[in-house]
Amino acid sequence: MMFKRILIANRGEIACRVVRTARAMGVGTVAVYSEPDADALHVKMADMAVPLGGTTPETSYLKGEAIVAAALETGAEAIHPGYGFLSENPDFVEAVEAAGLVFVGPSAKAIRTMGLKGTAKSAMEAAGVPVVPGYHGANQDSGHLASEAARIGYPVLIKAVAGGGGKGMRRVEAPEAFGAALAAARSEALSAFGNSDVLIEKWVTAPRHIEVQIMGNGARAIHLFERDCSLQRRHQKVIEEAPAPGMTPGVRAGLAAAAVRAAEAIGYAGAGTVEFVADGSDALDPERIYFMEMNTRLQVEHPVTEAITGVDLVEWQLRIAAGEGLPLEQEEIDLTGHSFEARLYAEDVPAGFLPATGRLSHLGFPKSARADTGVRAGDEISPFYDPMIAKLIVHGPTRDVALLRLRQALAGTEIAGLTTNHSFLRRLAAQDDFASGAVDTGLIDRHADTLMPAPVPCSRSRSLAAIGALGLQANVAPRAGFTLWAPLSRDQRLDWQGEEIDVRVTVLGPGRFRTEIGDAHHEIIRDGARWRIDGAVVVASIHRAGQRVTVFWGNAYAYDIPDPLRRSGAQDTGAGAVLAPMPGLVGAVSVRSGDWVAADDPLLVLEAMKMEHVLRAPRAARIAEVLAAPGDQVEAGATLVTLETEEDTE
Repeated sequence: MMFKRILIANRGEIACRVVRTARAMGVGTVAVYSEPDADALHVKMADMAVPLGGTTPETSYLKGEAIVAAALETGAEAIHPGYGFLSENPDFVEAVEAAGLVFVGPSAKAIRTMGLKGTAKSAMEAAGVPVVPGYHGANQDSGHLASEAARIGYPVLIKAVAGGGGKGMRRVEAPEAFGAALAAARSEALSAFGNSDVLIEKWVTAPRHIEVQIMGNGARAIHLFERDCSLQRRHQKVIEEAPAPGMTPGVRAGLAAAAVRAAEAIGYAGAGTVEFVADGSDALDPERIYFMEMNTRLQVEHPVTEAITGVDLVEWQLRIAAGEGLPLEQEEIDLTGHSFEARLYAEDVPAGFLPATGRLSHLGFPKSARADTGVRAGDEISPFYDPMIAKLIVHGPTRDVALLRLRQALAGTEIAGLTTNHSFLRRLAAQDDFASGAVDTGLIDRHADTLMPAPVPCSRSRSLAAIGALGLQANVAPRAGFTLWAPLSRDQRLDWQGEEIDVRVTVLGPGRFRTEIGDAHHEIIRDGARWRIDGAVVVASIHRAGQRVTVFWGNAYAYDIPDPLRRSGAQDTGAGAVLAPMPGLVGAVSVRSGDWVAADDPLLVLEAMKMEHVLRAPRAARIAEVLAAPGDQVEAGATLVTLETEEDTE
């Protein structure tokens, strides 16, 4: 019998996603929330909400006992874990079941088997599933791991045995780099998963990340075809698609059979993903595709599978957990068309994909695409959780059509108030290799010089920004007013990423302007919902929030409006201070006052958005002062370490 009420042990877009499906099924929902999420969208959408307290995941969404208690108090019959947090924690599964509740997912035994990558690989070898050559034994001695890496042959990949998402993962090109990479991987794995154990794998040439969506009822399993998740930065997925480009019926059949075999070997129930790494240096070949790991939960990229199969995977999860069994047989599932998903993050791409924080002053998505989000305009992206803003999903009858729709959807997306990867996604969606289907996990790194730089606004965009800064962007009826004698001119100064821009705007009449920026001159007309610039129709819009104006014209160009009555007292620190590039938690500190460091030496680790960021010395110098200690929560721009200047050492 279907549940009357479920509790969702998660937050953000996946919590909202589960609420939507549950509501469509007539199932009531209970949300849980931390202190920063008290007014979050998932809290407002659910029928009931229970506070967990705390700010960080450890003090809120990872408190299994509190979540089980909330389910019992609210009369929930089952707990849906979403993804991340406790979704792959077997102890939590056992606690849920011990309380007489249903866990919407696999058994604790299945999670344990697949939760540690070494154990999973052994189980898959026993089931006849091909695995990547490597070492996944229990001996974690550093010297032993180094010798195993030498035996496997460089380059190798160090991977945390617990968790995923690229955390605790390092590629190593040569033996001399192994020690430092191992220490970094262990530290990050311990922080993210509470387990510092790692395994070593052979690095596959031109690796492609291909995964198969499976559903099981505990006895048998079926597949819902494959996804390609090869477009990654820092081992985090960026754009996913289904089906995989270049996939042939024969290779698909073999891959799907291996995934089903893997699921059935452990008695899997619910939604799961069997992940493979394929050698993408040539056409896909079953002899060069290896089992990598199994995610015993729903995946972030599940919407592309829903798009090509017409299946609501969350509905299937609930129906299987309620005892209904598999809703369809394998032969009843069809693959139709092609789908893409692009992940919109709050991050500074030119700075190396550093997470960004801030308040969303404006958020808009085109109606032509599915947008899964857990935030609204006015919400804040905090340093405590993943910086994802939304997932943009499109579908088309062919890959080419779907890709055109993805580009169109990205061009119509509007986000203002903080730094995002929006323009990076637009460039990536238009990249030639990606467009042709020649994808692998190194594509972004190979084309970083063209994909990562921030787009530079042209004089026409700057002109629209000046009109917005002067408050002249609103539609004006043709007879709403008139000017006498001479047109009115105003000078407006803008700041774009530190560059001062002076624009003269002359109002020629209602909705009609002339702008001057240096040698550039433009005639601009507000034509209903559109703009005409020098006679050409432009699809653009202007958003103003406080002292910032954003022009949406394919990309989002954000300009600050300087206050002419305020002079900046900021001093240029040059290379004399190392500042926090983002809010975060100070981890290991490697230096003390008086130490000498060389350029690029590690100074300290800053933990933010579930990742570790090593801050390094900008030059050779003596450490003047260390102003942060492990465990300190710091804001963006805070001075963490100061370096002596040449004058100090004379």
